[in-house]
Amino acid sequence: MKLDRRTVLSGTAAAIAAPFLASQPARADAKRQSLVDSCLATAQKILGGPDFPDAAKQMTTARGVLIMPELVQGGFIFGAAGGRGVLMGRNSPNNWSYPAFYGMGSGSIGLQVGGKVSEMVFIIRTEKGLQAILDHKFKFGAEAGVTLVAVGAGLEGASTAAGGADIVAFANSQGLFAGVSLEGSYIDADNDWNALYYGSGATAKAILSEQRFTNPGAEPIRQYLAKW
Repeated sequence: MKLDRRTVLSGTAAAIAAPFLASQPARADAKRQSLVDSCLATAQKILGGPDFPDAAKQMTTARGVLIMPELVQGGFIFGAAGGRGVLMGRNSPNNWSYPAFYGMGSGSIGLQVGGKVSEMVFIIRTEKGLQAILDHKFKFGAEAGVTLVAVGAGLEGASTAAGGADIVAFANSQGLFAGVSLEGSYIDADNDWNALYYGSGATAKAILSEQRFTNPGAEPIRQYLAKW
């Protein structure tokens, strides 16, 4: 059978392009892009809103930030909790890394009746705190030498309260601080989501420390954090 030369060339070009295209991230990946956009909205609310007067002060010297736009409690008083967010690190003044996806969970997070966990921003103040999260599955209250302070909406003097803490957590739900304990909760890189958003081989370290991956959908949140 005689093949048309254009058909052969077209097929050859497609075969060459296929592996390259397969390795590229889905730039219009709606699910992961929606989470990045939600993290931007949470950052704007907590870092730039009137309810958290000290959050922006903490950002001026921060090494990183973990943003959780929704952390959902499963039980009535005790129960499973979980959520997803992004971790970003400061590469240099006014230059932040692309976001790496992280999951947060707990087998038992204690809340008083009526309490609700929702948007949270963890400001990572030290290199030690950032590396503890990057190096392995991070468990609050179990990391030697890493301290965390949680403050509620409208709490004046959070900068003083934080003292020498490595990580300071801000949440928009005052009920969170009526009886919640973050101890026992954990955060871990979601490298399946990282690969879907950036491409094959995208891990949290490759995104934050090695700066090997980019995605134009994350530019708005990087530009917002560049204010600090």
